[in-house]
Amino acid sequence: MTQDLVAGSDRAATGATAEAPLLSVDGLNAWYGAAHILFDLSLTVQRGEVVALMGRNGAGKSTTLKSVMGLMERSNGHIEFMGQTIHDKQPFEIARAGLGFVPEDRRIFTDLSVTENLEVGRQPPRHWPDGTAAPHWLPERLYSLFPNLGQMQDRPGGQMSGGEQQMLTVARTLMGNPYLVLLDEPSEGVAPVIVEQMVHMILELKQAGVSILLSEQNLHFAELVSDRAYVLEKGQIRYSGAMQELSANEQVRRTYLSV
Repeated sequence: MTQDLVAGSDRAATGATAEAPLLSVDGLNAWYGAAHILFDLSLTVQRGEVVALMGRNGAGKSTTLKSVMGLMERSNGHIEFMGQTIHDKQPFEIARAGLGFVPEDRRIFTDLSVTENLEVGRQPPRHWPDGTAAPHWLPERLYSLFPNLGQMQDRPGGQMSGGEQQMLTVARTLMGNPYLVLLDEPSEGVAPVIVEQMVHMILELKQAGVSILLSEQNLHFAELVSDRAYVLEKGQIRYSGAMQELSANEQVRRTYLSV
């Protein structure tokens, strides 16, 4: 059943566009110590696309994002970003190439103000290979996207709520003007009002031309923002296809996503 689900939905997904993927992951394996976590995982993200990486706790979603970002001590496979091989690069080199990462544990600088945290992430403006300008983010634009942050520009990060820190982490990543953002569990452990703002934020980023690979357990959240989805179980992709197809497939949802 698993092979049929993946093969059939992959044909539909890959037929949607002939453009080269912005991010391409092929045959990715990863380990924590002696524990093999990811098994020959392959996925793609197109320009301007939001792709959800879904699965239960421990399925390998966060490990996938960390591996793409070069943060795993042991991983192998072939990863290309913007047509360049990055699986042999250091995390800082990958970030400089325009791949942003928003970790689940936020990792803001608690002693720095909101504005100072944003300045830490600043990188120069970028352009697409055809010479057109890529999305460019400045603090003023981010304060418009995240009004809560605009009201607390001088507040130390350690005096913010978890949801506000989540917003700050996303905003700091955007200061690097990424072509694509790896977004790890944005709805986890934050208030519903913050989740609503996260939905609005992701849709605005997509409209601005930023691609997103989203690790998420909340199906409703993923449905609101995602074009396609991959479903992981025990480090393997069990399903891939359009988000609408996943929403309508009760068998897959019950087998791989229900608790």
